[in-house]
Amino acid sequence: MTPHAPSPVTLNVELGERSYPIHIGVGLLGDPQWLTPYLAGRQVMVVTNEVVAPHYLERFKAGLPGDLEVRELVLPDGEATKTLDHVSRIWDALLEAGFNRRCTLVALGGGVIGDMVGFAAAGYQRGVAFIQVPTTLLAQVDSSVGGKTGVNHPLGKNMIGAFWQPRAVLIDTDSLATLPPRELSAGLAEVIKYGLIRDVDFLSWLEANMAALRALDQVALREAIRRSCALKAEIVAADETEQGVRALLNLGHTFGHAIEAHQGYGNWLHGEAVGTGMLMAAELSQRLGWLSEADVARARRIVAAAGLPEAAPRAMGVDDFLSRMRLDKKNIDARLRLILLRGLGDACLDDQTPPSLLEALLRDYPRS
Repeated sequence: MTPHAPSPVTLNVELGERSYPIHIGVGLLGDPQWLTPYLAGRQVMVVTNEVVAPHYLERFKAGLPGDLEVRELVLPDGEATKTLDHVSRIWDALLEAGFNRRCTLVALGGGVIGDMVGFAAAGYQRGVAFIQVPTTLLAQVDSSVGGKTGVNHPLGKNMIGAFWQPRAVLIDTDSLATLPPRELSAGLAEVIKYGLIRDVDFLSWLEANMAALRALDQVALREAIRRSCALKAEIVAADETEQGVRALLNLGHTFGHAIEAHQGYGNWLHGEAVGTGMLMAAELSQRLGWLSEADVARARRIVAAAGLPEAAPRAMGVDDFLSRMRLDKKNIDARLRLILLRGLGDACLDDQTPPSLLEALLRDYPRS
């Protein structure tokens, strides 16, 4: 651990026999005490990508016990690689190496790697162990926790997947030092989300600490990640397979996924699309009479302070949004279900919004 670094903290996702810890701290990568207890057997497959590998692969492997059979697979970077073809590459590597049912997969990277490795673990020999080692802020506060795994389809994001919980989540905030500023901002969108849906005090904390977070202050980062993961763990424990309250974690995502699919995965980062999507949801909530103009302006200031886009893509029309929003996983019986805000810190699932009101928002919302 680096001098003067904040002490590591551990949270737990309470899921009975499948409960697991989230370790958060500086310098955890490469320290065997945080990883070894969660290995299922002697075979370990580390899956990462070509951007993360030069920075962290050797450091991670140096923290593994010497008696393990360790293999590695380095995949291309980017949201466009989140496909069944690349999951098949993971399965190919496992089969070629003769890995058995007591192997452990390790996802070393951002949300794309985590989602694909988790899905590969869920499918290999009907389910093997995996560990999340997220290296982006977005993955650390959101996708690494909760067991959602899967890949994209040309018609919709995350439409093919499985719920498969990791054995542990290892978050080393040192890894954010190599994260491009745009990726850091994308992660902050998911952090802001927690304040908007469930914790207005956290929203106030973010307003006061946004500059410190963007400057990679380790104390601020640990606190933001801790509070985000604590809220995520609480929601997942209450609703693991998204039958109810867990859907609230998708604030902004119905709009955001439509932006990603229309623009081409990776052209807008996931967090960028979610940031704009949350503002669209906030404005729709205002039109329903639930938020004040001041509430929406506050949300807009926080999103802007994080360095995120506020306007939707110029090329997207109303039909471009609606055709993709109708493919959202939350929809039931052809009813469009949206996560909206009855107040800041008070999210709700709504399927009663008049189509004319939604279409007016999509028509009027600023473009750039």
